[in-house]
Amino acid sequence: MTKTATFAVVHFTVAFVVVYALTGSLVIGGLAALIEPMINTVAYHFHEKVWDRIRARRAARDQAAGISRVAI
Repeated sequence: MTKTATFAVVHFTVAFVVVYALTGSLVIGGLAALIEPMINTVAYHFHEKVWDRIRARRAARDQAAGISRVAI
């Protein structure tokens, strides 16, 4: 959990610094630092759903072919 929290702090900080550097606005930098991670979180959810489907299809294909794989 600590690693996740520190990554979140880094993510917010990078978003803020980049937008602040581009605009010179604390408000816009702050908004970007809040909004971008929220949107990214939703996008990541759907990204994971797609990869779950890919994994399931591969597993079904491998099972049908009699292939056994070890997940790493």
